[in-house]
Amino acid sequence: MDKKFKVVIVEDVKLELKGTEEIFRHEIPNAEVIGTAMSEKEFWELMKTVTPDMVLLDLGLGGSTTIGVDICTTLRKEYPNVKVLIFTGEILNEKLWVDVLNAGADGIILKTGELLTAVDVQAVMEGKKLVFNYPILEKIVERFKQSVAMEQRRQEAVIDYDIDEYDERLLRHLALGYTKDMITGLKGMPFGVKSIEKRQNDLVNRLFSDGERVNVNACRLVTRAIELRIIDVDNLEPDEE
Repeated sequence: MDKKFKVVIVEDVKLELKGTEEIFRHEIPNAEVIGTAMSEKEFWELMKTVTPDMVLLDLGLGGSTTIGVDICTTLRKEYPNVKVLIFTGEILNEKLWVDVLNAGADGIILKTGELLTAVDVQAVMEGKKLVFNYPILEKIVERFKQSVAMEQRRQEAVIDYDIDEYDERLLRHLALGYTKDMITGLKGMPFGVKSIEKRQNDLVNRLFSDGERVNVNACRLVTRAIELRIIDVDNLEPDEE
């Protein structure tokens, strides 16, 4: 038999609060709901009188989507041993999911699909991190697949166009608006301006076909490198100077 544990539910919609209590009563009998709160103020007042093992936290309270994140952050600091499982109807707000995970939530269950299950709740109580139900897992896996595919395209482009570390460094800093003089001053770039110009012209020859090489400036070269995924536009950071 699973070990008993105590739960506080934070939910500002009365009907949903009742429904969640029913889920615990019928599906997760080893959980004892020791209190409920419909606002942030009610919750912190309740926490002065009870000590739950888990807080089931709705993110949107009183029309605000950030209060739940704030509650999670404070719980992590002041009650580090309390598990925090998010149970939210914010099914499209991916930024909010990231914020609450960064705030230390143990998992996120979206109010869609199979909803709250004994398996997910028990996983959190057993110390598992990043507990998600199927709708959010589906999105995470899709993003993961896209990320891997893009990285694979980048690696293939680096090989296909014979890009070495100096080519990548040159292209990245051109994208950041560095002049050739500035690039020669970088710690890991042992070339003068003439060598940089030669390398840039060589890159034009490699990245553009014969008919495309007319008047290719640094901006067009960088655009081409981004299109080919040779440089990652989301991770443009300068080297040490």
